[in-house]
Amino acid sequence: MTELSTLDILVRLLVAGLLSAIIGFEREAHKKPAGMRTNALVGLGTAVVAIASIKLASYGESVDVSRLLSSILPGIGFIGAGTIMQSSASVRGLTTAASIWIVAAIGITSGLGMYDLAVIGTILTLVALVALPRLPEEEKMK
Repeated sequence: MTELSTLDILVRLLVAGLLSAIIGFEREAHKKPAGMRTNALVGLGTAVVAIASIKLASYGESVDVSRLLSSILPGIGFIGAGTIMQSSASVRGLTTAASIWIVAAIGITSGLGMYDLAVIGTILTLVALVALPRLPEEEKMK
């Protein structure tokens, strides 16, 4: 495995933070609980773990990069669960929890240097958040 330069690391972290913040901006604009800072931090954090996994493997350590990356998901699930609230017959925050999960995936792919996948994932996430219609409350309850 090739050693990552400091510039490579910086670019990967900047891409992760920027793409995640863009999704966070949409959430913040709709006054949702996890905004730009939260999403940027989740994206950066997952990118840091991805980069650390690559660096450990490049040092010749016996590291299963996929296992390290898969360990991120339970933590992200915990953060996402914190955004979900139940009030009588309605549940709120599921979309925000899902956006945190996809931001983690965008951070991982950015950290791995898969910029095309990270950008396409960001675009499709924004399409889902902005373009897909929200059902009226009475339709949700049926």
